[in-house]
Amino acid sequence: MDAWIHRACVAALALSAPARAETVEEFYRGRAVTLTVAFPPGGGYDIYSRVLARYLPRHLPGNPGVVTRNMPGAGGIKAGNYMYSLAPRDGSALGMIADNSITEEIVGTPGVAYVTKNFGWIGRVMMSVNVTMVLADSPARTMADLRLRELVVGGTSAGGFTSVLHNVANLIGGTKFRNVYGYTASPESCLAMERGEVAGCTPSWTFVKTARREWLDPARARVLMQWGIGRHRELAGVPAMTELASTPADRKVLALFGSASDIGRSLVVPPGTPADRVAALRAAFIAAANDPELLEEVRKGGLDHDPLAGEDLQKIVAELGDVTPDIVARAKQAHDGQ
Repeated sequence: MDAWIHRACVAALALSAPARAETVEEFYRGRAVTLTVAFPPGGGYDIYSRVLARYLPRHLPGNPGVVTRNMPGAGGIKAGNYMYSLAPRDGSALGMIADNSITEEIVGTPGVAYVTKNFGWIGRVMMSVNVTMVLADSPARTMADLRLRELVVGGTSAGGFTSVLHNVANLIGGTKFRNVYGYTASPESCLAMERGEVAGCTPSWTFVKTARREWLDPARARVLMQWGIGRHRELAGVPAMTELASTPADRKVLALFGSASDIGRSLVVPPGTPADRVAALRAAFIAAANDPELLEEVRKGGLDHDPLAGEDLQKIVAELGDVTPDIVARAKQAHDGQ
């Protein structure tokens, strides 16, 4: 009888004991993590996502597989909304959302249903700096010249990313950009500059280094300004857009639009993802970003590589998203080119 009572007590204690929490390694072992990419296959977002998908598994506890899927739509808003509201919140969903997500949220772009600072930011693999370039024989030689004379630049549409940047600089910084629309993308507008159809173009710095290497020669072309919060390490002698500001409020607006450069190609998880899994993903990201084989792949492919830890990225996003109503109103005005 005593033995029976002892066994009953043991069983009762086992039933009443709290369940052991699943470790990060146990959660990820044998699991597939989905990495949702905000733009179509073949572009920079897709390329960097697939590179990370090859190296993250070896550094994440449990070594799960990482599968990429593309979810283009509405300039990245579709994927941003999915990651915010519909994706699993258990650590099995990663996303590479649009680099201008903060700006689109702040200015109230129709369709945006996310709050950027509420994402869990895992890390940035590269910055995405755009630069305004002219040919060597252009009368515009510095950023200051952009305030003195009109510069006709090619763009896709009034709502296109670079066209919006030009409008912002005109309103806040007193520049004289004039957008000409109808070009499908930056490569076409740069070709238009070479043909003399427009006087300048605003491609990514990566595009210049990989597809227009001849423009790195000052005798062929020059960079007038860069569209980021601060100066990129490879463009230390080129002014950043925030240097157009004459007041702290102006700088805040310009930094908001320049945030796309600093966010670049970054990974997020949905709000509410368990903290221990966020921490594991951040650690795995940094390890993958510094993996010797990944670094060699980046070098051979001529890809940019500016990794930033998720904790630091989270702070940047929180600071940029902390804006007063007057800054929001000014940003909307600048975004619409009014």
